Amino acid sequence: MTHQGSAHHVTSATAAVPIYDDAFELQFSPNMLAKLETRRSVPMRAFDPMPIPAEHLERILKIAARSPDHGRLAPWRFIVLEGEARQLSGERFDALYAARNPGLDASKSDMWTLYMMRAPVTIVVVSRTDPAAKIPEWDQILGSGAVGMNLILAASAHGYATQWLLKWPGRDPEAAAILGVQPNERVAGFIHLGRQTERPADRVRPELEAIVTRWTG
Repeated sequence: MTHQGSAHHVTSATAAVPIYDDAFELQFSPNMLAKLETRRSVPMRAFDPMPIPAEHLERILKIAARSPDHGRLAPWRFIVLEGEARQLSGERFDALYAARNPGLDASKSDMWTLYMMRAPVTIVVVSRTDPAAKIPEWDQILGSGAVGMNLILAASAHGYATQWLLKWPGRDPEAAAILGVQPNERVAGFIHLGRQTERPADRVRPELEAIVTRWTG
C-alpha cells in the first residue's frame, strides 16, 4: 500500500466532494486509480505506533459500511481495538493459549500480546448472517469480505497501511469470545492499520489471461 507522508501530520479529514454532476458524465480520478493500482499489505513489523485520529477512524468505518449489501441486512459488524485495549486483549489471548498448550515455550508466553500491539488500531470484521432472511446465507457471508476490502481502501485513501489476517484468536471460538464474538458469529479477519515505516516490494500479481474468460454463448 502506498504511504502518503502527509498522513503523519493530518489531524482532520478533508470534506468529501461530490464526484457526479447532473449530466452523469464520467469523473476520472487519477489519484484513486493510483491508490488502487499500488495498494498492497504491509508486514506487521512495518506499523508505526502513532495513534490514528478519531475522525479518521470514524470516516474509514463509515466508508467501509457503504459496501454492497444485498437486502440491506448489514450481516457484519466491527470490533475496534486501540490504545490499552490492544494489550488487554493480547494478555487474555496469551492466558487462554497457555492453558491450551501446557508445554508452551517461555519465549512464546506473550506472543499474542506482541501481535496485538504491533499496529495502533485493529478492526475485527465479524460476520453475522441471518439464516431466516430471504437473502441467501452465501450472499451474506460474501458481504463480510466486501466490507473488509472497503475498509482497507478507505484506510488507503487516508494514507494508512493495512494488513488483513485471520490467526488463532479469530479462528478459535473461545478466543474470539474474549472480544465479544457470539456463538452465531464468525470472525472474517483482523484488519490492522496505521502509518507504515517501510515500503515492501510488490509481489507477483496474476496475469489477466490466467483469471479472465469471456463468455460468448
